[in-house]
Amino acid sequence: MVIKVTSLKTDNYDSDHRRLTTIQPKERTMRIPIIAGNWKLNNTVSESVSLTTALKPLVAGCTGVEIIVAPPFTALTSVSSAIADSNIQLAAQDVYSEDNGAFTGEVSAPMLKDVGCDYVIIGHSERRQYFGETNESVNQKVKAALAHGLKPIICVGEQLEERETGRTEAIIESHVTGGIAGLSATDLLSCVIAYEPVWAIGTGKTATPDQAQEVHNFIRGLLTSAYSAEVASQIRIQYGGSVKPENASELMAQPDVDGALVGGASLEAESFAEIVKFE
Repeated sequence: MVIKVTSLKTDNYDSDHRRLTTIQPKERTMRIPIIAGNWKLNNTVSESVSLTTALKPLVAGCTGVEIIVAPPFTALTSVSSAIADSNIQLAAQDVYSEDNGAFTGEVSAPMLKDVGCDYVIIGHSERRQYFGETNESVNQKVKAALAHGLKPIICVGEQLEERETGRTEAIIESHVTGGIAGLSATDLLSCVIAYEPVWAIGTGKTATPDQAQEVHNFIRGLLTSAYSAEVASQIRIQYGGSVKPENASELMAQPDVDGALVGGASLEAESFAEIVKFE
């Protein structure tokens, strides 16, 4: 299913208050929704294949939406084989910035491409929080992924303390501009941005649809300023943070929410399929 969306005119940027002045919405090209399941550190190879096998018939008739699963590295090859005849695409949960070399424990973009990945999640908040991911390392990984035909899902988002102290937009701006630094407009068109408020990930709390829309619109304004309104209008921006079947439709109804990066709810075929089939 394809959502008809509107893009807010974002020519006026207030650099002092870091806010976008939104004018009258204008209709623009449709963006195909993108629903990605991030399985994180869950599922053995056999469990991953079983989950994939259960999911395939549930979403087989879904059109006008991109469906992605991101199993752990160990299951990528098996899941790639399992989805070969389906409408499901494969993503990795991370990538290293170098193609090869003495980097014990890392996995490179050519390796991911070789096992059938189409997308790769980069800069997830858990990578930033637990593994020292920075805007600079995110940017390096994004460029490595693009160089080998992988489409990056670039994650951005603020922590609770940052939101409560009024720093949401400053943090989002640093994540977005740092992550896409040096990319051409053509490069950017191969990227997806995922807004994931850290305080809503795995907590059961979810940003309200209005809160999600506000930040998504801010991100689109940043892309407009960095590139153009035409380019920004084509970039898909996912929401991630305790997305469930019960709240997916309301979130996806927002004009600048183009999909979901789903965590826990993607570990059950039925619940993930319900999110894919949002109305």
